[in-house]
Amino acid sequence: MSEETKSFKPFVPVDSTLPEMTVTSIILGVVLAVLFGGANAYLGLRVGMTVSASIPAAVISMGIIRKILRKDSILENNMVQTIGSAGESVAAGAIFTLPALFLWAGEGSIETPSLVLIALIALFGGLLGVMFMIPLRGALIVQEHGKLPYPEGKACAEVLEAGESGGAKAATVFSGLGIAALYKLIADGLRVFPSEVHYEIGAYKGSGFGADVLPALLGVGYICGPKVSSYLLAGGTVGWFVLMPLIAMFGGDQVIYPGSVPISEMGSFSIWSSYIKYIGAGAVAAGGIMSLVKSLPLIIRTFRDAVKGIGVQVGEQNRQNKDLPMQLTVLIVGIIGIAMWLIPAIPVNFIGAILIIVFGFFFATVSSRMVGIIGSSNNPVSGMTIATLLVTTAVLKASGNIGMPGMIAAITIGSVICVAAAIAGDTSQDLKTGYLVGASPYRQQIGEIIGVIASALAVGGVLYLLNAAWGYGTDQLPAPQATLMKLVVEGVMNGNLPWSLVFAGVFTAIVVEILGIPVLPFAVGLYLPIHLSIPMMVGGMVRLYFDMQKMDEKEKKDKVENGVLYSSGLIAGEGLVGILLAVFAVFGWDIDMSSVVNLGNIGGIVAFAILTATLVMYINRKPKADA
Repeated sequence: MSEETKSFKPFVPVDSTLPEMTVTSIILGVVLAVLFGGANAYLGLRVGMTVSASIPAAVISMGIIRKILRKDSILENNMVQTIGSAGESVAAGAIFTLPALFLWAGEGSIETPSLVLIALIALFGGLLGVMFMIPLRGALIVQEHGKLPYPEGKACAEVLEAGESGGAKAATVFSGLGIAALYKLIADGLRVFPSEVHYEIGAYKGSGFGADVLPALLGVGYICGPKVSSYLLAGGTVGWFVLMPLIAMFGGDQVIYPGSVPISEMGSFSIWSSYIKYIGAGAVAAGGIMSLVKSLPLIIRTFRDAVKGIGVQVGEQNRQNKDLPMQLTVLIVGIIGIAMWLIPAIPVNFIGAILIIVFGFFFATVSSRMVGIIGSSNNPVSGMTIATLLVTTAVLKASGNIGMPGMIAAITIGSVICVAAAIAGDTSQDLKTGYLVGASPYRQQIGEIIGVIASALAVGGVLYLLNAAWGYGTDQLPAPQATLMKLVVEGVMNGNLPWSLVFAGVFTAIVVEILGIPVLPFAVGLYLPIHLSIPMMVGGMVRLYFDMQKMDEKEKKDKVENGVLYSSGLIAGEGLVGILLAVFAVFGWDIDMSSVVNLGNIGGIVAFAILTATLVMYINRKPKADA
């Protein structure tokens, strides 16, 4: 046991009996899990990334519990964020992989996956992630206290401990949510102005530029910051202003696979979808694998140390070091493995179930420790999933499980493991927050299970709804990560990819790595249309402006936090209205007002400028004296 562990005193003493797992915390946590899970699913399917929900869930909880319900318990607020943050992690794991099944269904290769199958995959993956983390808590959270910082977990604990300002901060989140919801409804519901502004550059054939002028992208850019946003834009710039004009110039009137029409007849979007996305896919796959390879020493050390510390008990038994029983944990893992093997709706055989348990435990262990060192945002879950799919598809192919059944099984296995790794990282951050504030681990673990169950049911419905409304692989829902996973599986199983384009992306990623630039954000920017990178860069520039201002540390911290909370609201607001518009699309309800009022591209640019101004305003907003 480290000296830091011996001397550590949590915010709430062990003998304190504050309310923790209450009806209020469970209901509010489930609502936030569904809310942020749905919003993050929509966001991830548009731009290929999600954002953490822990801090927004914590401030909303404090705003409601403290200001509206007039109750006061930091442990109750912590339980809300524990349950609520599970939604974001389940959504992240699901949207990275499961839409691949819908893409195959759209090609006529398989039947559309059932809602039951989607929910079961998300549920089993989430439960495995929680179960695998339980025996590791003593080793990673307690014994390594002072060595593993768990940045998001620590930040969330600081927000909870500074809960007196919860009302004002919650108002900031809700303001962003409301403004984004109204903006999204006007843009994509009423269609008063286009949500995507685009211009072809005739003098530079093959190139084009524009922006999706939407709230979530502005918010993501601010939260990610100027560096990550600039890497994304750099990738988009290489694709749209270097590679695409070269393809247009050298291609001429030729029809080059995988395109089906002469290149001279293609616009910029056609060139991007026919060629650049394969180059981008190669770059993203290479970036994910390289991040995994660079982490191998840490992964091996992590796994060895964590396995040594399984089930460790620190000090005498009390509510602050009590976990769910090991026997129950093993029983649940065994039941899940057998269920995945025997339930007809899940296309996994005995070998597949074994692969899920083995890879799931390994990557959940790695994920739990790595987020403690580098944070959840830098956790290479996509790299872990790509590695899993490469090995799993090869094993299934070698064992005779070939063709479409083998590819479906590979995606299913990869989906469960991806969700498990994402949830394991989230669970470890939540348990770190609980350790700092003095929560009861076994209650938090029950809370995680509740959040996973609610989120799995919700995200299944959201994925089904969004596919029914617009379909994956479309401009509205490009589903970039899932498209990449589909390409990986097809490439291993069938060998029918345009490998020259894929390897061009691989070597582009290698060059970027040699230059010392973070590969994954650059590769994602290359893979996605530049229309997503530009508005994110605007958010990043707003963050850069305030980062460069001369002010004391407290004022700067307050402004950054205001921006993060408002941006979280922007993301949630757009996601929720996006889901609402999907409902309208499914039922054929059209509220298009563009024939009456249409402000055109200029209107979209002006509206986005006004939206950016609201972000600046809320960053500068000072809390009320009674907050």
